[in-house]
Amino acid sequence: MRNDFLIFEPGDVDLSRSPLRGSCEAETFVLGAFNPGFTRLPSGNLLMMVRVAEGLVDAGTRSLRWEDGRYLVDEWPADRVDASDPRILKLLGDPWRPLALTSLSWLLPVELSYDGERVEAVHYDRAIVPAASYQAYGVEDPRISRIGEEWVMTTCSVSPERLCTTLHRSRDAIAWELEGIVLDHQNKDMLVFEGQSGGLYWAQTRPLGETWFAYPPGSEWRAGPAINLATSPDLLHWKPYEKPGLRPHAATVSTARMGGGTPPILTDRGWLTLWHGVEPGAEVGIYRTYWSILDRTDPSVTVATEHEALIEPAPHLTAHLSDQKYLDSVVFTTGIVDAGDHYLVASGEADLACRLTRIDKGRFA
Repeated sequence: MRNDFLIFEPGDVDLSRSPLRGSCEAETFVLGAFNPGFTRLPSGNLLMMVRVAEGLVDAGTRSLRWEDGRYLVDEWPADRVDASDPRILKLLGDPWRPLALTSLSWLLPVELSYDGERVEAVHYDRAIVPAASYQAYGVEDPRISRIGEEWVMTTCSVSPERLCTTLHRSRDAIAWELEGIVLDHQNKDMLVFEGQSGGLYWAQTRPLGETWFAYPPGSEWRAGPAINLATSPDLLHWKPYEKPGLRPHAATVSTARMGGGTPPILTDRGWLTLWHGVEPGAEVGIYRTYWSILDRTDPSVTVATEHEALIEPAPHLTAHLSDQKYLDSVVFTTGIVDAGDHYLVASGEADLACRLTRIDKGRFA
């Protein structure tokens, strides 16, 4: 078996079966097929819920959005936008610096063999697409957790109204029902623990903002985006946990910014969670994957962790896609499944393709 490889790429998406066909007349392409939610199906096969970012060809000053079941192209005056980044339009002259997107994301279920070595089926008929006004710019970055006999999936929904976290539920991980918004504006990377603790559901969250307050001189912590915790009686109503969760450590700049990666799973030592740390630099920074084990009864307590990265970006894996790449320094881990003596970990590589990595369980012993 392969230990570290790409399993699904932009060229594997059949755009003739895209949900945009029949509504959007503009020519589109697959900007990325990446950041997959990941779980095991009742059949034993694996499911990747792949984020497909479908973009406008030669977008210029055009953006793409959904409205009431239609996919629409908006044309912006050239003097009103900064179109230097082909992925986004930055509106000029507005104090809040709003963005419009030249692509729209939807979710494509991709079924893999039990060992993750091959694609068995691509379920275009089960694609997750925008269904509400708060998803006007798309549905992004799914995370799937299995809790008992139910699967739950959090997604980031993007629109002019808000950038929020939404929840889907399923009894088989194939047919999903949208439950609506569960976390409000700029609270994303929500990961639901695969099990309860103290009779409550737990989740990791990652609120964003522009204001952070400094820790005192000599503190072991660094101010900035961190991974918080929340609890819920029903998966729909979430109360922030009063103790902090995982925070950037002052001893390293590699995790100066951090966010959730894989839904925490219960091991003999506690809750194993993989998360991303971002080292400042380049266009978006360097994204790497790290790990921590959290106490099984109080997940705000870290039992074990390492400053050394678990998974590094791997530009060689996407070298054959060099004409499509716009980033090289990103691995964004989004899912984990038990594969016997090892874990199979799913990531988005370079915001372009889906990567699978096998990690021996002894790594976390």
